[in-house]
Amino acid sequence: MFLPRNRARLNILTIFTYHQIKIKYLLLLVLSSLIVAENTQVLAHTVKISADVGGTVHLEPNDNPRAGEVTQAWFLLTRKGGQVIPLKDCHCQLAVYAEPHVTGEPALIEPLLKPIQAERYQGIPGTEFIFPKPGAYQLQLSGKSVNGGSFQPFELKFAVTVATGKAVDTPQPEQNGSQEGTRIRLAQPLIWLGVLLLFGGIVLRGRQRS
Repeated sequence: MFLPRNRARLNILTIFTYHQIKIKYLLLLVLSSLIVAENTQVLAHTVKISADVGGTVHLEPNDNPRAGEVTQAWFLLTRKGGQVIPLKDCHCQLAVYAEPHVTGEPALIEPLLKPIQAERYQGIPGTEFIFPKPGAYQLQLSGKSVNGGSFQPFELKFAVTVATGKAVDTPQPEQNGSQEGTRIRLAQPLIWLGVLLLFGGIVLRGRQRS
């Protein structure tokens, strides 16, 4: 008479244990995604140090640049002691390279830096540019002090991964030039034919008058 009750208790215990394991698994998945997201954000804002200058790069939107779309980049530079370096105190230059690249290779893009306001920082280096295609890139920010003594010359390198975005049409001047040349070559016989017809018409009119 007690067997059905024991079986019922066993079934309830089994169902409870199953749901408990499932809940733990879901919590583990949520926790793992939060850890990955946090690590991605930390990697995006990793501090690079060169000489006595440290810096981070911030890319908008959401540190997730996409090819063919405008990327807003701004740099937070600090000298030894934690004091922020504004653009007015730094001869800064930015070069964007497609990876892999060789030392001495010309930069893919050299965006012009301008002083901007981002978060609570004012006058820091910032710019806007477009990554032409998805893939790995390197941002190289180099600079030296305007007054020559506030901080040492530096060069900071940031690795960036660009996601797929809008397609960018790359200009092909050689093909355009060849097409224009073809059009000119095709037009030349027509021009000469028109000249001959015009000249022939003038001759015939002269004969008819005579």
